[in-house]
Amino acid sequence: MAGHSKWANIQHRKGKQDAKRGKVFTRLIKEITVAARLGGGDPTGNPRLRLAMEKAYEQNMPKDNVERAIKRGSGELDGVEYQELRYEGYGINGAAVMVDCMTDNKTRTVADVRHAFTKYGGNLGTDGSVAFMFKHCGQMIFAPGTNEDALMEVALNTGAEDIINNDDGSIEVITGPYDFIEVKQRLEAAGFKPEIGEVTMKASSEVVFTGDDAVKMQKLLDALEDCDDVQEVYTTAVIEE
Repeated sequence: MAGHSKWANIQHRKGKQDAKRGKVFTRLIKEITVAARLGGGDPTGNPRLRLAMEKAYEQNMPKDNVERAIKRGSGELDGVEYQELRYEGYGINGAAVMVDCMTDNKTRTVADVRHAFTKYGGNLGTDGSVAFMFKHCGQMIFAPGTNEDALMEVALNTGAEDIINNDDGSIEVITGPYDFIEVKQRLEAAGFKPEIGEVTMKASSEVVFTGDDAVKMQKLLDALEDCDDVQEVYTTAVIEE
């Protein structure tokens, strides 16, 4: 159902990320800091930190910025202590939305998130109201035209959990969240570089939006992503271009 729009959505998302590079840096620094605080500053024994560092370097973040964030998280430098929060709710037509935040002011964050939901036709739900609709996993998406048989052989031999062929010709490789880095590195070594690669919350089902409803739902998602304390927004909505 959603396969034919997958590739267009990916390109749209990448363009938005590139346009918001400064905010991407801020979010990555928060993630590195929290990962170092929770699991220590050595990435070899801290898969969350290792993943955050890889994402930072993929975005061309200077090494000094990364190292300072690690030191703040591990207590070597003073800094703000961020709290992780997750909010769940619904957009229009019952599409599920999950919002991950990092903040030093919970009152401000919940007010901003609730305002975005309310202003654009959604509503904030209770803990657990939509989380069951998402799976924590690694996800890589490869461009249409990728050699499916060769990719499948390498992926299955490196511990991938699933391979999905989309209607538009793109291919998804799904991994366990903590196997993601190893599988990605081995695929890249074999010549397969994903267009998108991340540990995410993948929707188990999707709600397709077109026309005015698509515009309204996109405004809600954009408003949530624009909140200063929001790290990631996950949704079952698929916006048709």
